Amino acid sequence: MELNTVKMVARVEDGVGWMVFNNPERHNAMSIEMNLAIPTILGAFNEDPAVRVVVMTGAGEKAFVSGADISEFEAHRSSPETIAEFDRIGERAGEAYRDLQKPLIAMIRGFCMGGGLMTAMRADIRIASEDSQFGIPAARLGLGYGFGGVKGLVDLVGPAYAREILFTGARFAAPDALRMGLVNRVLPVEELEPTVREVASTIAANAPLTVNTLRVAVNETMRDPAKRDLAKVERMVEECFASEDYKEGRRAFMEKRKAQFRGR
Repeated sequence: MELNTVKMVARVEDGVGWMVFNNPERHNAMSIEMNLAIPTILGAFNEDPAVRVVVMTGAGEKAFVSGADISEFEAHRSSPETIAEFDRIGERAGEAYRDLQKPLIAMIRGFCMGGGLMTAMRADIRIASEDSQFGIPAARLGLGYGFGGVKGLVDLVGPAYAREILFTGARFAAPDALRMGLVNRVLPVEELEPTVREVASTIAANAPLTVNTLRVAVNETMRDPAKRDLAKVERMVEECFASEDYKEGRRAFMEKRKAQFRGR
């Protein structure tokens, strides 16, 4: 995969696509060039049948993503025109996350702040180390925060915790993040990557059509009831029952062996 930046790394290992935010000298702060690379990476993973699960993480030991690269704000967020272009780039990255048809895991160590927390929230599963820190410091910086990001936070942790996170702009330790529901698990540092690899490999070994159907169904539960596409979910369920993988799953169960799913 050719990327126009060294600040993003993409690789595929054993059915898992890894997307690494590679800007450790700035605590993996998200630059424009990093955001521009995200659609390329996730689009390639989407099209690659060898990729069953995607993991995103930050390079180094200090941060997942510490937020937007504030050093770029003067050049890229200082006028209505530059702000609009900055937002368009972010929207394209957001569309790439929404278009991803495979489970996404966030492996979090260190700072997960601002836009970094919003990035982590795009994952289906978030697993963090004990030394991680979380927060959205917009109120400390005078930034405007869009409705989409606020709603995503409220959907995840509820309005009371969302208010605390947003109004204080404070940093929260990993145990607090677990209590609030920001993350699924908190682990010792040495257990973080092995656990993420185990979870990813477990998902990758399951039937891809079923996993994706379940992912879509869960996402539909979080939409306004009037906007839910239940017909899409039903079609996907029917496709699971009509698939070769369903036959393979039945045979493997009867033969007491591990199923070999192919995603069709």
